[in-house]
Amino acid sequence: MDPLLLSRIQFGANISFHILFPTITIALGWVLLFFKWRYNATGDTAWMRAYFTWVKVFALSFAMGVVSGVTMSFQFGTNWPGYMETVGNIAGPLLAYEVLTAFFLEAAFLGIMLFGFRRVSNRVHTLATLLVAGGTTLSAFWILALNSWMQTPAGFEMRDGVAHATDWWAIVFNPSFPYRLAHMLLASGLTVSFLIAGTSALRLLAGDRSESMWKALRTGIFTAAVLIPVQIFAGDQHGLNTLEHQPQKVAAMEANWQTRGNVPLVLFAIPDEAARENRFEIAIPNGASLILGHSPGAVVPGLDDYAGNHPPVFPVFWAFRIMVGTGLAMLALSWTAAWFLWRRQTLPKPVALALVPMALSGWVATLAGWYTTEIGRQPWLVTGILKTVDAVGPVAGSHVAFTLTVYLILYAVLLVAYLGVLVHLALKAARDGDTSPLPSVLDRPMAQPVQTER
Repeated sequence: MDPLLLSRIQFGANISFHILFPTITIALGWVLLFFKWRYNATGDTAWMRAYFTWVKVFALSFAMGVVSGVTMSFQFGTNWPGYMETVGNIAGPLLAYEVLTAFFLEAAFLGIMLFGFRRVSNRVHTLATLLVAGGTTLSAFWILALNSWMQTPAGFEMRDGVAHATDWWAIVFNPSFPYRLAHMLLASGLTVSFLIAGTSALRLLAGDRSESMWKALRTGIFTAAVLIPVQIFAGDQHGLNTLEHQPQKVAAMEANWQTRGNVPLVLFAIPDEAARENRFEIAIPNGASLILGHSPGAVVPGLDDYAGNHPPVFPVFWAFRIMVGTGLAMLALSWTAAWFLWRRQTLPKPVALALVPMALSGWVATLAGWYTTEIGRQPWLVTGILKTVDAVGPVAGSHVAFTLTVYLILYAVLLVAYLGVLVHLALKAARDGDTSPLPSVLDRPMAQPVQTER
């Protein structure tokens, strides 16, 4: 019943559930804009059928993200009052900017995007889709600015134990922000690409040969095939930035105990913090030095240099490997599927079967990456300013345990329901093919008023 541990688990559970949905909406808005642009350019209604299928997923994901985000924000006051007391002068405005510039933009035009087809002009409907897509990206901008500042704080000064802004440009564009923003936007793109490819493959396996299915499938696969090598490069640059500003995190990611050169790349191990060594290690000689320093003899920081002040090794080490392993699987599958579509204009059944479970691979990689980042910052809540233990509120452990249990049950039910809706939408689209009316009943033109005599 340790309130610190339980509060950390609770916030971790909340943010893990919440991040699933912005990861979808950030990139899906732009995919919807692409579908609409192709429809405008070609007049092919198959593009609008794809649009209508995926705009429902966007609406559902947006709603889930808003609701889970509200519960998460309340925990700043209930579980972590020390956070706002110390850095509220910086965190508060950044969160407010996200609401004022991004959330309001999305909320204002979401209704037009969902229900406005043929109720407003085509240009207005396209503009609404563009503004909603831009709003999701702007939201990611502000949230990642705050999170990056917590990792690499800049542009502030401490007065009586409270952080005060001195340079907002330095605060927003802190040293890790560009790398973290690029990495997250690409992660969102890959999440959506595999979600579209996986659900379209499910439709294909269910017997759907409609043109709208093929357009969505090709969009998902080719987008993933293009983005994954870019993500690998961006991840490498992000890692080098982390090495410069948070070397203890990199040491935990590599499970490297002594600062030295010729450090191997550990593929498998069970880090033992008590013994300060790795058990059952399988490694590639000089691999870590080559990746991090681009030289076999490059020096890699060791955890022993940060004894008592470094993150827990086991979760950071394995979260990083799950992220990288998922990324390599994405690379192999997307390129294989893209080759078949490009050369043979079809998709073999084994490849389609592989795409279905990979529909959620973006979620796996995103969560693993966030665990690497957030756990890797420990014991700091804001690096060099505020330790996690100093921010927790005076809440009884039993109270936190109760609310944590309720959250976990509720989130499990909601997640199962969400996935059930995705499968239902995919199978319904497979049954309807390209025969369903366009637009849907919710988007039909409004009835004309009836003229009556007085």
